[in-house]
Amino acid sequence: MKHYRKDDYALAEIRRLLEPGPVVLVSSAHGGRTNIMTMGWHMMIGFTPALVGCYIDPANHSYDMVVGSGECVINIPTADLLEQVIGIGNCSGNDTDKFARFGLTARPGVEVAAPLIAECYASFECRLADATPNPNAPLFVWQVVRAHVAASPKLPETLHYRGDGQFMISGREIDTRSRYPGQTR
Repeated sequence: MKHYRKDDYALAEIRRLLEPGPVVLVSSAHGGRTNIMTMGWHMMIGFTPALVGCYIDPANHSYDMVVGSGECVINIPTADLLEQVIGIGNCSGNDTDKFARFGLTARPGVEVAAPLIAECYASFECRLADATPNPNAPLFVWQVVRAHVAASPKLPETLHYRGDGQFMISGREIDTRSRYPGQTR
């Protein structure tokens, strides 16, 4: 077993090591407009029902759209959409039709008015379950009411943001079920 020599690390940078999930594209619709925002920080906070938590800054154009509609779609892009993910994150939906600008296809949701992104591996239709105040921004809790996931690949290459323009790609499975047959979740 390997031992690591560790150095002090800046507390403001630990987020790069704790990032739990893939970068997602959050699509929304309100007042006859649609938008997409790039989000790197979110968390599963419940399994049944499926609940996803995230912060959306009130300065973000998507904030007013999701508060106004109480809905969104959390879309999981694959690594081949890196340029679109970065571009979406670096412009405002206030003055940009992001679907048109980045060549993405909006598909209608089944349960919500917010559009799914056809080019994404998975799309989770969500309704707002709670928005808890916080000194920085509200913690949005989304209940996933419908999930759409591609049949293949089984393990897509997803993007994980590490800050300052650095991404990692995941997509490799390590199956430990034979060593730990009773393990769950």
